[in-house]
Amino acid sequence: MSHLLNASPRAAEAANPSRWRWFALASPRRFDPLARRLAPWFLATAVVFALAGLYVGFLVAPTDAQQGEVYRIIFIHVPAAWMSMFIYLVMAMYSALALVFHTRLSSMMASALAPTGAMFTAISLATGALWGQPTWGTWWVWDARLTSELLLLFLYLGYMALEAAIDEPRRAERACAVLALVGSLNVPVIYFSVRWWNTLHQGASVSLTAAPSMAMTMLAGMLLMTLACWMYSIAVALVRVRCILRERRVLGD
Repeated sequence: MSHLLNASPRAAEAANPSRWRWFALASPRRFDPLARRLAPWFLATAVVFALAGLYVGFLVAPTDAQQGEVYRIIFIHVPAAWMSMFIYLVMAMYSALALVFHTRLSSMMASALAPTGAMFTAISLATGALWGQPTWGTWWVWDARLTSELLLLFLYLGYMALEAAIDEPRRAERACAVLALVGSLNVPVIYFSVRWWNTLHQGASVSLTAAPSMAMTMLAGMLLMTLACWMYSIAVALVRVRCILRERRVLGD
């Protein structure tokens, strides 16, 4: 064991190549060219999934028996809501890696994801209001799920404001990482709010433990749009990380 600790990085990599291959991606100089190559592919995939999802959702899926045509907004609303929560959890994961392993690239990934997460949260709230007005008769209610989703938007905005307010990048990274980890406690509240409280918001139509309560074409359109949002988020995050690397002169450009 001691000979591995004293070995050079090249020798250690030769001794355990698979492990070092993954650790190598934490190096900005190795990650940057990979991100440059992958971003266009993820963006192209996002466009394909989005076109397919919009086609299925707005032209193929049947009209809902209770809500009529207005229900079709869920093909945008639900994927946006899912992504708003998922992206924040990914940000929290990267923040934890940054605090534990001191990997600056992890902090940059969290920073790159924040604007996209805020965008999806805002879309979720806006489309929810558009759906709620004809369905509930009001644009907004202080419902548990709506309120916790609004809090999520404030957490995203607070993360970006905190990062911009601290001039020293490393201090900003640590402060934002703590905020992301603390704020992640709000995500389970959003998800389980319809179970924990008597809320106006309807329960989940898609569950991992039960069969979906919607037509398969509706589910297909929703999943296609979710994949489009996911691919878009990855593509934009890769582009933003490359910009952050250059802004902070990590690559020496």
